Amino acid sequence: MKIVIAPDSFKECMSSPQVAAAMGAVVRERWPKAEVVELPLADGGEGTLEVLAKAMKATPVTAPVHDPLGRIIEARYAIKGDTAVIEVAQAVGLSLLAPGERNPLKASSAGLGELLMAAYDQGCRHFIIGMGGTATCDGGAGMLSATGIQKLHDARLELLCDVDAPFLGPRGAARVFAPQKGASPEDVEVLEARMREQAKQLYAQTGLDVSDIPGAGAAGGLSGALMAVFGAQTYSGIGRILDLVCFRDAIKDADLIITGEGKSDAQTLMGKVPMGVLNNASGIPVALLSGRIEDRPALEQAGFGPIVEVTPRSLPLPLALDPKRAAQNLSQAILGLA
Repeated sequence: MKIVIAPDSFKECMSSPQVAAAMGAVVRERWPKAEVVELPLADGGEGTLEVLAKAMKATPVTAPVHDPLGRIIEARYAIKGDTAVIEVAQAVGLSLLAPGERNPLKASSAGLGELLMAAYDQGCRHFIIGMGGTATCDGGAGMLSATGIQKLHDARLELLCDVDAPFLGPRGAARVFAPQKGASPEDVEVLEARMREQAKQLYAQTGLDVSDIPGAGAAGGLSGALMAVFGAQTYSGIGRILDLVCFRDAIKDADLIITGEGKSDAQTLMGKVPMGVLNNASGIPVALLSGRIEDRPALEQAGFGPIVEVTPRSLPLPLALDPKRAAQNLSQAILGLA
């Protein structure tokens, strides 16, 4: 029997490799004769660096950069040959700010430019960039102000996106994502106007109108700026990561795949990690174990099964987010699969 464990992270409490390791330990206990493959995944958001660095055997590196509010921090990235794995959240992530500090009117993407240049100065010319989890919505203006950033014209940039939002409009960076980053309704209108002006400047500079391009609104418009100025290519985050971790080779001859995330609902079907796993499972049964399960009929209809809610509904959130308790709940959920 072969079982492949391919989860996303449980976000606040456990990273993807931690989830995979916790699941793997219980699966080996429950099925001691099974071949167990741990294959932690991400979709381009937070956790992408950890997942790809492990899969690619890349060397971890740090560089001093400015966070979204201009404070010096040490941001992590990884290098394999001339390839750099970059996670934008390491430099300009929402998780770098306290709840009371979140303000996309003030938050700058300059730190990402500094991180890119740090990798460039290390000899990297191929960049794999996870685009999720930013605190910014400046259309890449801060990033483009970084010293030496124009050197990236001779680099190849791959943008791993978990959303297909355009730069502007009702589904764009400001209107959809800025409220999640601390913007009020009034702030959103200011940000949309700024993004519109940024789109005009990018068009004047490069001849590319990013306003309506799917994916250009990812990471507060950073994706659109990188596309326009440096010819970056966008990819489905989970799709590209499945390729990079050699997912199809890993699941060969598997009898069961176990995936999961913090919360599964109808949005899971829109390119999140579990849906990417299911779409590439080649007919192998895919069990879904997530902290919270909503929209169960839609998930069942998609083809997941069995579907298990890991966290008891009666458990208070602070306890549910405790890593030790999360691991215990995972263990109980996996034992319930048999």
